[in-house]
Amino acid sequence: MNDMNGEASPSAPSPPFWADAMLRMVLPPRHRESVSGDLLEEYRESVLPARGTRRADSWYVRQAAGFVLRATWWWGVLSAAAVITRTAFDWFVPPETFHARAVATTYTAVAVFLAAGFFTAWRSRSLGAGALAGIATGLISAILVVAGSLITLGLWHDERTLWAIERSGGLTEVFALPILILVPGTIVAALGGALARVAVSIVHLSVIE
Repeated sequence: MNDMNGEASPSAPSPPFWADAMLRMVLPPRHRESVSGDLLEEYRESVLPARGTRRADSWYVRQAAGFVLRATWWWGVLSAAAVITRTAFDWFVPPETFHARAVATTYTAVAVFLAAGFFTAWRSRSLGAGALAGIATGLISAILVVAGSLITLGLWHDERTLWAIERSGGLTEVFALPILILVPGTIVAALGGALARVAVSIVHLSVIE
């Protein structure tokens, strides 16, 4: 519903607040109002009248999630690639001790999540974008890791491979670890977002001076 000035009235229907907030977190400042405004206009004028509130809200959430995915998919793929590579080495080239590989995997994961939070927050100039990037990166990575592990297990499940899997922590670790990484990964990504905000402030002060 619009008022006489053509602006939306306070009583106008709106999509879920959290979905709009999520969308705005990952958009660069120069696109934030235009993209959010265009989606809101389509939601109110086209989608809502045709589909009803529940399906219109679902549509808006999917649109917002699509922007988050496009902003973070690369980091999720990179994280999954690191984990799947480590898993493949553990299964097919088992070492005497897993300490060195565990350390390398841990530092790689920290670097990926930190970079995901930093660059997403730098691009959007939003502090919350760091944590959001961590959640998205972790979810994308978990899905890819689980799928990759299932495919690998389906192709190679001989006695020697199963022995190597059990020795490296078992299938429980293979499928639980990607989920367990979500919380610490999000914290690290949030730290990256905070560092990005500090960097933005420093650059801004340098320009002013």
